[in-house]
Amino acid sequence: MKLTATTILITLLATTVRSGTILLFPTIGEIFAERTGILNLGIEGMMIIGAFFGFVVAYTTKNPYLGFVVGMFAGGIAALIHAFISITLRGNQVVSGLALTIFGLGITSFYGQRWINNKLPESIPTVVIPGLSKIPFIGSVFFRQDYIVYFSYILVLAMWFILYKTKPGIHLRAAGQNARAADAMGVNVNATRYFWTFFGGLMAGAGGAYLTVAYAPFWLEGITAGRGWIAVALVIFAMWNPINALIGAYLFGGITALQFQLQASGTTIPSSLLSMQPYLLTFIIIIIATLIVHARHLGAPKELGIPYTREEK
Repeated sequence: MKLTATTILITLLATTVRSGTILLFPTIGEIFAERTGILNLGIEGMMIIGAFFGFVVAYTTKNPYLGFVVGMFAGGIAALIHAFISITLRGNQVVSGLALTIFGLGITSFYGQRWINNKLPESIPTVVIPGLSKIPFIGSVFFRQDYIVYFSYILVLAMWFILYKTKPGIHLRAAGQNARAADAMGVNVNATRYFWTFFGGLMAGAGGAYLTVAYAPFWLEGITAGRGWIAVALVIFAMWNPINALIGAYLFGGITALQFQLQASGTTIPSSLLSMQPYLLTFIIIIIATLIVHARHLGAPKELGIPYTREEK
């Protein structure tokens, strides 16, 4: 293919979608966990656990899809630890989440030594969608991706619908806004919080697993490189809305894709300065999002981080 400004832009944007998908999954998961009142700062830990188990299973079985599923559930199981401490034991959610991150980074560092720099024999291939891929420009960006990216498109729409248009969506929002009122409505607050915290872990694990079985099919210590923290910031940027999460994830994905493209082009900009871009953007986005949230009188779920016990009624 002849390189033109258009083909370079299409390649950059297609990479943006894949890079953004890594962030999109954990951001969606955290939105739903926080909507029920559970703050989970362990996303980085759950992501790297998902990345590690996803890679190991994909490598040993030569099946990247199986690796993705196992990585996803590894993140979900890790989230259940946080749920048990936060919901059943009513422990401090901030401390529990931070401990989960440290645990995830530590355990993958210990057991991941033998896998460092190994590359997957089979990665997830690109699938061209007939018809849609022929749409000028858009088709090449959005419909020449892999199955997991297509799954993420459906997931965003499905989760938006569940959150705002269904009874379970009302229940989970009520659990985060006023747990006592939700309980009075017949909602099992703790069960709701358990379920969506587990879902948040599944999504964090999915983001990590996608990183190592599709986006960068090899293992490296600390491969998630702070993406979990960016996902936490994206929840605020998204104002707890799955559609906004898609925009934010692609925005950060674009910065990461641009960083790699500049490095590949042999730019004289120091690589450490390029690597700093996503985190610098995180600061800027948080400031802007906070100003918007205050201007529109929006905010986090009122009972975010507050344990609930039915006996206290």
